[in-house]
Amino acid sequence: MGKSKQQAEFGWFIPTTGDGKYIGVEPERESTADYMVQVAQTAERAGFTFALIPTGGACIDSWIVGATIAAHTQVLKPLVAMRPGLIAPVLAARMAASLDQLSGGRALINVVTGGSPQDLLATGDPLAHNHDGRYERTREFLEIVKSVWTNSHAQPERFLASNQTAQQGAQPLHYSGRFYEIKGGASLPAPVQQPHPPLYYGGSSPTGKRVAVQTADVYLMWAEPLEWIRQQIAEVEELKRELGRDRELRYGLRAQVLVRKTEEEAWKEAWEIISKVDPQALQQSGQRFSHTDAIGQKRQNELREGSKKDNYVIGPNLWSGLSTVRGGGAVLLVGTPEQVSDRILEYIDLGISSFILSGYPHLEEAAITGELLLPVVKQKLEQRQQAKGVGV
Repeated sequence: MGKSKQQAEFGWFIPTTGDGKYIGVEPERESTADYMVQVAQTAERAGFTFALIPTGGACIDSWIVGATIAAHTQVLKPLVAMRPGLIAPVLAARMAASLDQLSGGRALINVVTGGSPQDLLATGDPLAHNHDGRYERTREFLEIVKSVWTNSHAQPERFLASNQTAQQGAQPLHYSGRFYEIKGGASLPAPVQQPHPPLYYGGSSPTGKRVAVQTADVYLMWAEPLEWIRQQIAEVEELKRELGRDRELRYGLRAQVLVRKTEEEAWKEAWEIISKVDPQALQQSGQRFSHTDAIGQKRQNELREGSKKDNYVIGPNLWSGLSTVRGGGAVLLVGTPEQVSDRILEYIDLGISSFILSGYPHLEEAAITGELLLPVVKQKLEQRQQAKGVGV
């Protein structure tokens, strides 16, 4: 029996809070529309097929940025953030479907349940300190979003003024849950992608994993050592069995990357990224990261603290040094194209098929990664398939 073909998609990152070679200091470049479009176009030419647009209090709005870069690229897909609790589900569905329509079916959705407590409080989230409640709300939110998307494919092109569909249209959604009450919910236009734009979703807690199994298309994790990732995937797969969910769920990895022609040069450049951080800023970062209920951030904190004595090396070509300054997915894949491509293939062997990469500064590193790394990864995958007798 032939073995299935291994495939992977590669995405880049759009810097919406400024950009530069160094982190922990004032950015050297402003995130203007022109600059973010330049990063997106460079990523597209480099071979990346989508781009994550971050969200948070300091970020330019991801939906505005997503629409902007979609208008200036041909195939690059914007991965924009839906934030349950901060936006109504039917409105979010309409926004996403509109982006999908206007981009020619290129919208991807990043479901962001949490965030820093400060950011959630600042945006008025009543569940800012209710971790599990936020995930339960997300489940309801996505049930509504997916339902109105599905219904919209059967609806006529226009609604009557009364907000009731014309004859032969699908029935509007009526939903009663703990967090949402929808009466006559409907979304137009219909998304181009069927049944709907893919949902990328992260959440490392047991509650987060359960909601992912119930709702997501791609379960995202921040880069960690292989055994940690293997364990996370095993937990999600076990939940799929418990819940009787046999639908496909892909796995994705968010990682930083720094590839150079020699390993020595790569490590030198890695340390350069954090070389200008003020010691007081380092202390403040550590305090800020410790005040979180996000399991993913706690895992990053554990990696950082456990690797101090080893200069933050947490595995072959894996470095957590950036997490001394940067929150979120801060583990760096660092080395030569051969080394980093081998690390990526190890993740692929665990079941990862979607990679969201980034580097500082994002403009130049998109080009470098596209030139040095992506061709090597793709060549190795092709060689594997040929060796297995699977057509490429």
